[in-house]
Amino acid sequence: MQEETSEIKEIIEEDIWGTIKEFLDFGFHLGEGDKSINLTVGLLLLVTVAFVFTKFVMKWLKHLFTRKMDLEDKRKFASVFKFINYVIYLVVVLVTLSAAGIDITLIITASAALFVGLGLALQELFQDILGGIFIIIDKSLQVGDIVEVDGKVGKVFEIKLRTTRALTRDDKVIIIPNHKFVSDIVYNYTQNHRTTREKVNIGVAYGSDVALVTKILEEVAAEQKQVLKNPKPFVLFDDFGDSALLFSLHFFTNDSFGDPKIKSEIRYNINTKFKENEINIPFPQRDVHLKQ
Repeated sequence: MQEETSEIKEIIEEDIWGTIKEFLDFGFHLGEGDKSINLTVGLLLLVTVAFVFTKFVMKWLKHLFTRKMDLEDKRKFASVFKFINYVIYLVVVLVTLSAAGIDITLIITASAALFVGLGLALQELFQDILGGIFIIIDKSLQVGDIVEVDGKVGKVFEIKLRTTRALTRDDKVIIIPNHKFVSDIVYNYTQNHRTTREKVNIGVAYGSDVALVTKILEEVAAEQKQVLKNPKPFVLFDDFGDSALLFSLHFFTNDSFGDPKIKSEIRYNINTKFKENEINIPFPQRDVHLKQ
């Protein structure tokens, strides 16, 4: 009786495994001969399991690398990690297909021309992505930095994997491809610190009291709210111009993004004080001598 029961169990198990094997082997063929690809339910399940396992591993690695980062750096790293995920998933699919006995040389050969075409067409895109990765890793650019690119000054408010967005002085958004920060010369006004030195150029008529001019310029800088008291503003006698004595007022500020407005207010005050002290700002002039 026991022997019959065990035989029945073995038959049932064989039938179950046979059914499962048939289900896993169910599929269709692509191609002919040795280069054919057999797509089966078992292969799809294997790829799915590999995807799920890879997803959990990548999620754990992301947590491992970002656990000590602040929120802003985590957001930047998320963009980089998303790009890495695509590459890892592609590698996992190819390795899984190869492990399942499928010759992936056919897939690689068929897609080689496509990859070359995409590489040429998306060359600048890849440069932008690599530039974004370098920016995030070496922190050569931060949110809040004031940069000058192609003659335009803007305050950075968002750094993405492909582009960086900045707000210009006239409240317009400028979208900068990240490769600009790697291949071009970019001025970063606030890379080392928030304080920058600015200047206002002034010309006065010949014969003016240069000591009085220097005193007035120093007073104007001292009275301006946005100008820092330390480091102290200073005045330079730059040169003897064609029509004027050339001075420059140098000052330090924490608001270099708004320095055009600061300079405008300084010029207003200089003009007022020059009029009060009868100091003339000359206009270009030439003496013409006629000979008989």
